[in-house]
Amino acid sequence: MAHAKTSYVCLPCRASYKQPYGRERQRICPRCAEPLLHVGSAFAAPPRRDRAAWRTLSVLLHAGVRFHKSCCGGPGYRPRTVREVRERMTYAERTGEPFAHALVRRDLP
Repeated sequence: MAHAKTSYVCLPCRASYKQPYGRERQRICPRCAEPLLHVGSAFAAPPRRDRAAWRTLSVLLHAGVRFHKSCCGGPGYRPRTVREVRERMTYAERTGEPFAHALVRRDLP
C-alpha cells in the first residue's frame, strides 16, 4: 500500500508540492533548489498571485503553525488575512499568550 502524500511549500517561489512524507529525506524545491517546508496533509495552497495570502502563510509557518488533520477532520482555525494576523499579534502581546496559540484561536475575547 502506498504512503499518503503530504504538502510541502517553497515560500520564495510561492509553490506547493504533494509528496510522500519521510523525515529522513530533505525535500528540495524544483524551481529554486531551496529546502521545502513540511506544512501537513490538510494544507490548501493559496493562488501564486495572491501575495497577501502567502505573506500570511509565511507568518503562520515561521510561528510554527502547521496544517495537520485532527480527529474532527481539519487543521482547525487559521487566519487568512494579514489583518487577522495583526489582531492576533496584538492580542498575544496584550495578554502574554504565546503567539502561535493566539494565531490558531478561533475567537478573540
